[in-house]
Amino acid sequence: MAGSATNFRWKPPPQPQPSQQQNISDSDSDSGSDSDSHHQQNRHNDLSNSIFKAYLDCHSSSSPSSIDLSKIQSFLASSSSGAVSCLICLERIKRTDPTWSCTSSCFAVFHLFCIQNWARQCLDVHAALAVTRPSTETEPVWNCPKCRSSYLKSKIPSRYLCYCGKEEDPPADNPWILPHSCGEVCERGLSNNCGHRCLLLCHPGPCASCPKLVKSKCFCGGVEDVRRCGHKLFSCGDVCDKVLDCEIHKCREICHDGECPPCRERAVYRCCCGKVEEEKDCCERVFRCEGSCESKLNCGKHVCERGCHGGECGLCPYQGKRSCPCGKKFYQGLSCDVAAPLCGGTCDKVLGCGYHRCPERCHRGACLETCRIVVTKSCRCGGTKKQVPCRQDVVCERKCQRMRDCGKHPCRRRCCDGQCPPCSEICGKKLKCRNHKCQSPCHRGQCAPCPIMVSISCACGQTHFEVPCGTENNQKPPRCRKLCHITPLCRHGQNQKPHKCHYGACPPCRLPCDEEYPCGHKCKLRCHGPRPPPNREFILKPTKKMLNVHVESTPGSPCPRCPELVWRPCVGHHLAAERMMVCSDKTQFACDNLCGNPLPCGNHYCSFTCHPLEIRSSSLDKRSESCEKCELRCQKERSPRCQHTCPRRCHPEDCPPCKTLVKRSCHCGAMVHAFECIEYNTLSEKDQSKARSCRGPCHRKLPNCTHLCPEICHPGQCPSPEKCGKKVLVRCKCLTLKKEWLCKDVQAAHRANSSDPKDVVPKNQFGVGLLPCDSNCKTKQQMAESVLQQRNVKEIEEKEEPSGKNATKRRKRRERGQDIKETSRLQKLTVAAKKVVMLVMLIAVLVAVSYYGYKGILWLSDWMNEVEEQRQKSRRYPRI
Repeated sequence: MAGSATNFRWKPPPQPQPSQQQNISDSDSDSGSDSDSHHQQNRHNDLSNSIFKAYLDCHSSSSPSSIDLSKIQSFLASSSSGAVSCLICLERIKRTDPTWSCTSSCFAVFHLFCIQNWARQCLDVHAALAVTRPSTETEPVWNCPKCRSSYLKSKIPSRYLCYCGKEEDPPADNPWILPHSCGEVCERGLSNNCGHRCLLLCHPGPCASCPKLVKSKCFCGGVEDVRRCGHKLFSCGDVCDKVLDCEIHKCREICHDGECPPCRERAVYRCCCGKVEEEKDCCERVFRCEGSCESKLNCGKHVCERGCHGGECGLCPYQGKRSCPCGKKFYQGLSCDVAAPLCGGTCDKVLGCGYHRCPERCHRGACLETCRIVVTKSCRCGGTKKQVPCRQDVVCERKCQRMRDCGKHPCRRRCCDGQCPPCSEICGKKLKCRNHKCQSPCHRGQCAPCPIMVSISCACGQTHFEVPCGTENNQKPPRCRKLCHITPLCRHGQNQKPHKCHYGACPPCRLPCDEEYPCGHKCKLRCHGPRPPPNREFILKPTKKMLNVHVESTPGSPCPRCPELVWRPCVGHHLAAERMMVCSDKTQFACDNLCGNPLPCGNHYCSFTCHPLEIRSSSLDKRSESCEKCELRCQKERSPRCQHTCPRRCHPEDCPPCKTLVKRSCHCGAMVHAFECIEYNTLSEKDQSKARSCRGPCHRKLPNCTHLCPEICHPGQCPSPEKCGKKVLVRCKCLTLKKEWLCKDVQAAHRANSSDPKDVVPKNQFGVGLLPCDSNCKTKQQMAESVLQQRNVKEIEEKEEPSGKNATKRRKRRERGQDIKETSRLQKLTVAAKKVVMLVMLIAVLVAVSYYGYKGILWLSDWMNEVEEQRQKSRRYPRI
């Protein structure tokens, strides 16, 4: 980003999070007037948060992968919420607007029409500058309005493509895909040139790091592991142990990227000439001392004038063929200790100016440093000529009055050579955002958009998106799916259903009060406890007065008197004599019903009228003495439970075991068993099922075929009826071929023909039609038909009287019938060919109609978009 993000959101003081968070139901969502796009945005935010959280947790916040993922998440949030704005016109980008996105670094989205105008203006400015100043660029370029990346003139966008560039004019009417996206896999090449492609759906912003799993080695090459391709470079954590440049010691650093550091092992080393010994690092073991070599050369007369060095000193430089100082005359055979004589001629070496030569005689030492020859020079602007020494430059006092490349300020440079420098003034114009001024140097054409991004967030600050500066007043706060962090003040704070982040007051608690009265009942009114203070409303730039206002919480109201109505029993606790009374009313009454108190037998009840009783317990020890005595027969339920009654009189103890015989049939119905009731009922279900089995073959038919179950008598349905192993005679449709198959294969064949074996009726057709007819079947059918025809002909001939005339007539009729058959075959072929031709023509007509209809619809859509753009322009720039 060119500028830092600015956040104008008012942030409330932090409050503790609720201890228990539950799922948010549809009933706690916002009002029904919200559009479906907001719900799609909420679902998209939840999905993007859950998808990117795992990636962001794996990387540090400063890593390039984390920055790219944050960019993708920000782009997705702003795109799905409809908050994307064009930096050039500051208008919101709609789903149906053609767009273009920068692919260099910023990935900003612009209107296609706006970026085309921007590129043309940049090229016009470049052409205007090229007239006044020669340009070294081979082809004019234009820059991205945000990141200033350069694009060639041929890269001016002319088509509306999706983000990945695969589809032209992506559909805008599909609510399930991102706006301006084709909805397919991105498949753009990844940034690290690993050879893989992006696997995300077509998306704005940069592509994430490569998620492919590859085998890679650590930096030192000691450990091989399977890693994500985007993060395949890793450190194993062990010692590097590579041989250093000294080829003696090894690297003791932890496994690291790049080259190993210089060897720092300390030791005593000699200099190149061997005169000085010093303690140095191993990487600095080759060094030179400050003294000179002073070794005798091969001539034996001169010493080496070089500094400390290694190897041989070399030959004496004064031996062999030598010349005079100016290099015009050469001498052979001079001794190395004799200086070369001067030739007496002019030196004639080129001086430092590069134009003139030294006028002195041949001399030893350097020539003059500065050229003193007087020449006529003109200044840089060409307005003044003067005779000055060659070393001196001529500069006049005339100021350049040419306009600089901005077209507003003159050059004002003294003695300008025509190449006026760029304008150094600050532009200072107000940008389209109306909040900042252009800080670029003074320039021609339209100013670059404001680089500052404004962050708009929800009340809790966890959901936010960035919009260009100047468009924040037209934006709404994001619809946050996070839970509200304000702690409820009522008694249901732990159990209250959580709700989404919001502005304003929290929704009222919908749970019942459940405050317990002294009588034991609970208040069933809706919760009327205290409520927390409301959140501030969404304002981008809150005033100081709003910040100083202290909002108090709403106090709760006490529970009213218990309004609960209860059924109050009579003194005898009869259910039929209960009355509806207020809980606080403690009055008692007696009804006209019988007592109904359990008698000492424990099986029957008292038949006296209602009278007061003592508190009854489960043991029935405490009872009224006025109850009658029981003389009835026993009516207890036996244990284990059965349908037979006890033959004894009413008694409090347990009944004797039941010895009545019980008849039960076996599972397959082949025989009946007799058991004692107590014996049969004490058995478990498994033992009862085992006792009822006749231990013979099952007599039930299988559901899919006519065979009996091969298993021993068993409960429930017969196991695996589709695996019957009986043999079945299988035939073809004409009943000519026949084979023996297993019943399970026949069932499988019926299922393969999409028919249920249970539905085969009658059962003699169970295997018919499963074998395909072959040529023998056809020949047999033809033979059978021919035999039938011959029989019919013979019968007809026998019925008719044979005569010569009749015989000839029959022959003519047979020949005529054969001709009719041949003509009917030709007619069938011609009719079939006509039908095929008509079908092909109909298909071609349908394809043509659909193709030109689709083109017409696209043309109509483009025409309507142009009309809408013209209307917007006319509204935006009304006529004066």
